[in-house]
Amino acid sequence: MPSIDVVLDLSAETCLAHYEGRVGQVMAFSLDGKRVVFPAEALRRVVARDGVHGTFRLAFTAEGRFISIVRLE
Repeated sequence: MPSIDVVLDLSAETCLAHYEGRVGQVMAFSLDGKRVVFPAEALRRVVARDGVHGTFRLAFTAEGRFISIVRLE
């Protein structure tokens, strides 16, 4: 299962837009500088009162479909 590590720094307001469905995808950069796009729905698993902040590991299928997100810090 391929994975990639990203740093996310999203405010509560930004997360609310994702949660409400106004934004369908999240664009972030991996630790090695690659652009990564994943479903905004994934943020529901890691959002806190002040948003989403920290380093996370995203796991994907071999075909590139999102599987999971886990906080590393």
